[in-house]
Amino acid sequence: MGVERGRASQRSHGVASQRSYGTSSSESQDSRERCKNCCRKFVSFMCTQVGVGGLVVSYAIMGAFAFIAIEGKPEFWMTNQTSVIHNDTIRTLWNFTEHLNVLHKDRWYEDVNETLYKFQQNIVTVVKSGYDGRSHEEVWNFPASLMFCLSVFTMIGYGHMTPRTDWGKIATILYAVLGIPLYIVYFMNMGRVFAKSFKFLYRAMYRCVNRSKAKSEEEGEQIGEWEEPAIIVPSTACIWVMIFYMTTGTVMFAEWENWSYLNSCYFSFTSLAKIGIGDFVPGFGGGEAFGAATEDSQTKLIINFMYLLIGMGLIAMCYTLMKEEIMLRLRTLKQEFKEKLFYCGVKLGLYQEELPYPEPRHPAHGRTKSIRKSVRRR
Repeated sequence: MGVERGRASQRSHGVASQRSYGTSSSESQDSRERCKNCCRKFVSFMCTQVGVGGLVVSYAIMGAFAFIAIEGKPEFWMTNQTSVIHNDTIRTLWNFTEHLNVLHKDRWYEDVNETLYKFQQNIVTVVKSGYDGRSHEEVWNFPASLMFCLSVFTMIGYGHMTPRTDWGKIATILYAVLGIPLYIVYFMNMGRVFAKSFKFLYRAMYRCVNRSKAKSEEEGEQIGEWEEPAIIVPSTACIWVMIFYMTTGTVMFAEWENWSYLNSCYFSFTSLAKIGIGDFVPGFGGGEAFGAATEDSQTKLIINFMYLLIGMGLIAMCYTLMKEEIMLRLRTLKQEFKEKLFYCGVKLGLYQEELPYPEPRHPAHGRTKSIRKSVRRR
């Protein structure tokens, strides 16, 4: 009896262990499936327009903090070199004045002129290296770094801010390699989103303007077969949208920066066209006053960041809509060319025009076939 009880307990223990193993394996499989589903949902969301836009903004913000940490250190900035040159020049002039004084006037003039000439050469060397009179706190703040990141991965490249250190240059290369494909995805997605929205608005406006025609077409539809004509956004509408957006930026930057309207329009066009000359940048002045930080420069740089990001989406929208119109016109021209070529071939005797189908002698169910021609003459 004891042996049988032991065997029964072993069997029950084995069955229980098998059940527990099966439940644990099923739970692990469920957790894996949940992780896979979460990853799939995350990837699908990041491929949407909202996900790509958020990813671009997040990438720019992370890059701004990274470049502040790399390039924002005061020991790597040109201000230290200029301060050293300035202090050495003052000390040298004081020594000349103290030793020579007015007893050796000519010698004093010679030594001072030589010292000032060396000071001038040193300052010119530092300016050629990129110094523009600003400290590292004025250049590598958060909005300026954000603008620098935008100019890198959108390929505008203003050139008003450049990395000085070796690590900064390496980080710029890696940042551009990863950021440019991300920007291209954003460019295409935002182009499709803006194109769909603008199509919807244009069709609604077109139908509101042509209500009388729509009513007559509805009456014709009741009489016979009718199909609504395809409404294509013309290229002129896209051009007017870009002109309006550039005009808005021209007025906005002219009022903020005290630029002329020509300079402001010049900046808007070169930025949206990704030319990026860099002689005019919001928050850093422009022209002869370039490099002097203006009031509220950080706010202006953030607004300029949003202005350019939305402007790139509008350019993608215009590209998508113009491409659709051009492809439609090319298909129409191709069809018309084929028809005219076939018509010329018929006239020259290269092709034979099909005769119309004769009417049947005994029509079935009282119906007659329609007469067709293979060539449509225009």
